[in-house]
Amino acid sequence: RCFYDQKILEKTFGEWKEQWAVCRERKLSLRADNHYRHLLLKLIFKAWRAYVCQQEGKRNKYYIAESHAKKQTMLRTWRHWLVYVGVQRTKHGMQSVALAFRERSCLRISWAVWRRQHYQKCSGHKMNILALQHWAQSLQFRAWLQWQELYLYTQNEKLKDIRAVTHHQHWELRRCMGAWLGYLNLNRVKKHQNELAQEFHRSRTLRRCFSNWQQSWECRRRMHAHQRDLEKQAARIALWRVFARWKNYVVLCVEKAQQCEVAEKHYKRHLLVRALLRGGWQGLW
Repeated sequence: RCFYDQKILEKTFGEWKEQWAVCRERKLSLRADNHYRHLLLKLIFKAWRAYVCQQEGKRNKYYIAESHAKKQTMLRTWRHWLVYVGVQRTKHGMQSVALAFRERSCLRISWAVWRRQHYQKCSGHKMNILALQHWAQSLQFRAWLQWQELYLYTQNEKLKDIRAVTHHQHWELRRCMGAWLGYLNLNRVKKHQNELAQEFHRSRTLRRCFSNWQQSWECRRRMHAHQRDLEKQAARIALWRVFARWKNYVVLCVEKAQQCEVAEKHYKRHLLVRALLRGGWQGLW
């Protein structure tokens, strides 16, 4: 009976030992799976945090560039306005001196008529200059808005391409990891066949990655070429605007020179008439 009890205890201990070994292997596999999931979640969180930091840096840079552009535009407008005010002050001073001199002379009536006409011409000329400046500023503002919209569109397209590439890479990595786990599970039975399948799978994955990378590189190259074309077009538009402003400035200079020449001829003619009148009165005396 003691021998029988001893044998039963030995069988029971053996079965318990086998169950304990199976439970231990199951716990180890569960721990390995949990560790692997935790590692994948940690890597995904790090990548997401780096992406968020990069987006915040880009957004801050864009806000700084926009504020700097606005400040530069306001500074240019302020400088042009100061130059315009200085020129107007000098013109008003010169006109006041000329008016005082002409009022003391004998040609008050003709000078008043000429002054009225000159004032009308100057006011019309100023209005034309202000209209041209307003038109140029409106064109510049429209071009800036169009460029800004195009820049935002290109940035959004780049972000979409980057997100698509990263998503495809993650998907490919997940698929590769699944295949690799299946390969580990089937390695005990079919080692040689699984090695051949793994090599074929790796070569196929590399080919797909290379084709995807080539397609993304072609898209980026096209986007860079399109951006260079836009920059060339913007430079041509700027050159055309500078030429138009220079042409208007030359026309204004020519008109001003013609007006000065007509005024000088008129003044010399009146001086000659005055001298002839004085000479006639002296001859009579």
